[in-house]
Amino acid sequence: MKGEELKQLWSMDITELEKKLADYKEELFHLRFQMAAGQLENPMRIRETRKNIARVQTRIRQRQLNIGS
Repeated sequence: MKGEELKQLWSMDITELEKKLADYKEELFHLRFQMAAGQLENPMRIRETRKNIARVQTRIRQRQLNIGS
């Protein structure tokens, strides 16, 4: 995630964050499927996607607790 994406992530509400989380989870599913089939060109994308999922989950939790709103 680049700086601009992180700024956008910070300004999203919970419903947008949950949509983003679902998108990242779907992307991770497809990347794992490609990895199993031997078609994944860049294995680092799996790691990046997992980190993005963690970032979004952290921001959702912060919103729920009203930390840094």
